[in-house]
Amino acid sequence: MKLIGNYLSPYVRRVAVSLNILDWPFELDEVFVFKNPAVVRRYNPLVRIPVLVLDDGAHLFESSAILDEIDRLAGTERCLTPREGLQRRRVVQTTAIAVACAEKAQWSFYEGRVRPADKLHPPWIDHNDKQVLAGFEHLDASASSVGLDGWIAGTTTISQADVTTAVAYTFASTVRPGLDLAGRFRHLSQLARRCEALPAFLKAPVPAIPR
Repeated sequence: MKLIGNYLSPYVRRVAVSLNILDWPFELDEVFVFKNPAVVRRYNPLVRIPVLVLDDGAHLFESSAILDEIDRLAGTERCLTPREGLQRRRVVQTTAIAVACAEKAQWSFYEGRVRPADKLHPPWIDHNDKQVLAGFEHLDASASSVGLDGWIAGTTTISQADVTTAVAYTFASTVRPGLDLAGRFRHLSQLARRCEALPAFLKAPVPAIPR
């Protein structure tokens, strides 16, 4: 398998970490969309990452759809999102909040990165940052109830909720350092540190923000 994208993207990284947890080998084709849009376009007409190229040549787009297919291939015993029951709802809902936090942090980051200084709209940045903080506040409350070795959605092993929550937290901390997430959200920070110390995360390190 080949994964197209880069680990600064939380969407690419959550796919990579999930593959690592399942111990499925893949090759990273490290591409930054703004620097090499033509490369991404060869794989995805939307020019978005990640793209997962399967061994049969199929191209999978959008991280949620990719992870759904990964879970299908992994089967009921190994999938990172439970197939049914209340645990599935908890994992799916927690994952959705974490994805939204990453998305809003990305929008705030892009506002200052891609617009000329005289075109910045501070109220829009503030709006997105507040949504990031509100989402992480909710996730921090969830993390506070699982103790030092539990998982955020109440599963007995790591789930997609933990993967995406940790990835989103690290991404937001990287691109929006002024939000002081570690100072605000002790329980969430603790969970993220524990996840980031796992081999599956260490094998997908976050790169420096390109200039």
